Amino acid sequence: MSEQEVVAGLRWNNNISVVTITLICYEYFLLLDKEVKYVWKRPWSLMSCLYLVVRYLGLFLALLWGCWGGLLYIPESVSYTLVVLMEWGYSAYGCIAEGILIWRLYALYNRSKLLLWILLGLFLPIVALSIGTDVFLYSRPNVFSVQEIITAEVKYCTFLFKMGPMPATYTSIPMVCYDILLLILAAAKLVKHLKERRKINSRPNTSILIIVRHHIVYFVLNFMNQIFLVILWAGISTPMMSISELFNDTVPYILAPRLIISIWDTHAHSECVYVSRTFEDRGCWTSPMVFEERDMGSEIESEVDSCIV
Repeated sequence: MSEQEVVAGLRWNNNISVVTITLICYEYFLLLDKEVKYVWKRPWSLMSCLYLVVRYLGLFLALLWGCWGGLLYIPESVSYTLVVLMEWGYSAYGCIAEGILIWRLYALYNRSKLLLWILLGLFLPIVALSIGTDVFLYSRPNVFSVQEIITAEVKYCTFLFKMGPMPATYTSIPMVCYDILLLILAAAKLVKHLKERRKINSRPNTSILIIVRHHIVYFVLNFMNQIFLVILWAGISTPMMSISELFNDTVPYILAPRLIISIWDTHAHSECVYVSRTFEDRGCWTSPMVFEERDMGSEIESEVDSCIV
């Protein structure tokens, strides 16, 4: 690698790092007021805990990815340990985000225990595959390591992939297929809901529209994410690798917290005085003296509209 290529690589690394940190920090402060309103000022729930996990684990990983490499010099021995930690954290974050989508479908389908167990049963092998992938591809120095580049002008660390893209391609297929299944289930629920609404000449339920929309967005972005993860192993050029890293280090950590916040925010701006924050139920104060609790499942199509639309 020539001196000019080394300097260009460091410049790309630093530029992408600055963009990553800027995007993540901007997103954090953009949602901070809503986080305080819907999480810190209300009683704890399962979803508020999951929100804090994806919010702050994602923030930690994104900032770590942004600082790693050339923006802050870290010795090669320490860099490799950090990269392995970040890869494992990335996989854990992805599994948690998938779990949120599964919980949303469970709520949409009238809290169907059968559906929940089926989705969890199909998801557990994917979790095991994710762990195996991290062990096989990212935890073995003879397959994936860190290269320290030192010249008279620059000093930084970069990835060193020692295997082709096919193993990463094969391990990404089950996750993509699983996301397709979740997308189909969400779309089927939306189609059924729209047909029922059309029969009574009523507007669609906002909650269902938001959930299905996020399933579609998550599927598209996760599919792109899997592609970028694969091409990192293909020996691509420095600019393409930097763009892939930017996508992988920002988009997943922005999407999951926004999925939760957007649903809370939608109900907060409905005609209800108060709406429950948990995903599996909906509570609505239609007047200061009357409280009605509604299931997300069986009654969401017929009753929750009075509080949402």
